[in-house]
Amino acid sequence: MKISQKKINISLKKEIEKAFIQSIADIKTINESKHFLTDFLTKSEFETLSKRLAVAYWLKKGRSYENIKQNLKVSSATIASVQENFKKGGFQIVLKKLEAEEWANKWSVKIKKFVKR
Repeated sequence: MKISQKKINISLKKEIEKAFIQSIADIKTINESKHFLTDFLTKSEFETLSKRLAVAYWLKKGRSYENIKQNLKVSSATIASVQENFKKGGFQIVLKKLEAEEWANKWSVKIKKFVKR
């Protein structure tokens, strides 16, 4: 889908952007998120955004460009673009949440093993 190059009224633009952001913020569950994103985005858009997040995550974990390129099938330009925006607040918020989830999952497995003894 091609986005129109015609400019809309700045007030209307701000209003619809705010509504979009609020709509995302109001999503409460993984199932709601998946349902919205898979209906709203094309498969290609969904994959592109997912890969972009994975690139950021793997860069933070110290993986090399070559490793990321081979595993995620992305270009060096994509990796460089993500790395350029990597330290911005939005990426950092999401990466911290991913790391917290990863940490919680690891400890959950350890606790379950301990409790089963």
